[in-house]
Amino acid sequence: MNMTFLYVFTICASIFEVTSLVLFPDIQMIEKFISNNHHISNNETYNPYVDLNTPQIIQKEGYSSEAHIISTEDGYLLTLHRIPGKFKSHPVLMQHGLLSSSADWVLSGPKKSLAFILADHGYDVWLGNFRGNTYSRAHKNLSIKDSRFWDFSWHEMGIYDLPAMISYITNLKQSNLTYIGHSMGTTTFYVMSTLIPDIASRVQMMFSLAPVAYMEHMKSPLRLLAPFAHDLKLIVDILGKDEFLPHNKLIEYFAKYGCDINILEHEICSNILFAFFGFDKSQFNYTLIPVIFGHVPAGASTKTIVHYAQEIQSGKFQQFDYGSEQNLKIYNSVEPPDYDISNISVPMVLYYASNDWCASVTDVLRLSRKLSNVINLYKIPYIKFNHLDFLWAIEAPELVYYKILNTMKDS
Repeated sequence: MNMTFLYVFTICASIFEVTSLVLFPDIQMIEKFISNNHHISNNETYNPYVDLNTPQIIQKEGYSSEAHIISTEDGYLLTLHRIPGKFKSHPVLMQHGLLSSSADWVLSGPKKSLAFILADHGYDVWLGNFRGNTYSRAHKNLSIKDSRFWDFSWHEMGIYDLPAMISYITNLKQSNLTYIGHSMGTTTFYVMSTLIPDIASRVQMMFSLAPVAYMEHMKSPLRLLAPFAHDLKLIVDILGKDEFLPHNKLIEYFAKYGCDINILEHEICSNILFAFFGFDKSQFNYTLIPVIFGHVPAGASTKTIVHYAQEIQSGKFQQFDYGSEQNLKIYNSVEPPDYDISNISVPMVLYYASNDWCASVTDVLRLSRKLSNVINLYKIPYIKFNHLDFLWAIEAPELVYYKILNTMKDS
């Protein structure tokens, strides 16, 4: 069955690749094609968020916006977006998940997006961007065309990116901060808190939305990559060597015109999301589809995908597995070391959902038992709530965000 999937996956990928090369041989031709066909969409409800970046979305809604470029210890240049609060307002760092960016937190607009809601309640809101995504594609010494640039997984994001972000914000504000992570934004926090506890001590409280550490019971089709996680050559042949799903002009074109014409296109695009993250049509705002695909995928390294595939296969929460021979050189052990999350001292609140195909209830409960300072384990009281509903569900404010606010005010 797995080999059948692999063949189908490879064939589909090959067809897409060949079709792309035939129709759009290079980026200049893509841009020319798009400019010549901008009239395709006659939809009068066009949402300008499709074409705006994170700071522009923030500014369009009447909020102040800042962009801060910071450097990691290993030379990556990251962009932090900010909705500044008043003097001495409490800082909140929000961190996106896999293939995403800071845009995740503002796409639903005021009154619906968590970043705007926090800003309305007087918080100093910071939106992080991990290495390799749309806003963090730079390095002091390496080009993005250099394979060494893409030699990272969420482990490096945890030991380099988050410490750089947290240090920058807390030094600037001269106070500790609150951290809110979604999906990979939680994975990286557990890594950082385990390996760099002095930086973790600057976090007053951590909110985990759709926590991802143990992945043995995930339902997403992504699990079908797991059996091949240690065949790096095969994975590279399928997913690409360096960057996985960069956000380019072709994707932007389909976002604007391929998901914004009629009900059929809406169904196709939304079902792509449902197929990977869980089905919840009742909470899905279909008008957001072109906006979401205008910003997602935001890029990631193939190694990041492989690391998650290894987690699914092993059932463990551990560092990257390079194979026994290379592991001996790097870790002095044939097996990569586990992350000892039992020593994390940061107070945490875990939010999870029954219909989350990436963070299963079984795996989240296992995580909560391993952590020593979970102050609340909260199951969303809506049975169809899924992985992406934490970001864009119609009732996300009522089901999740206001509860976060109340906890923050009481802490």
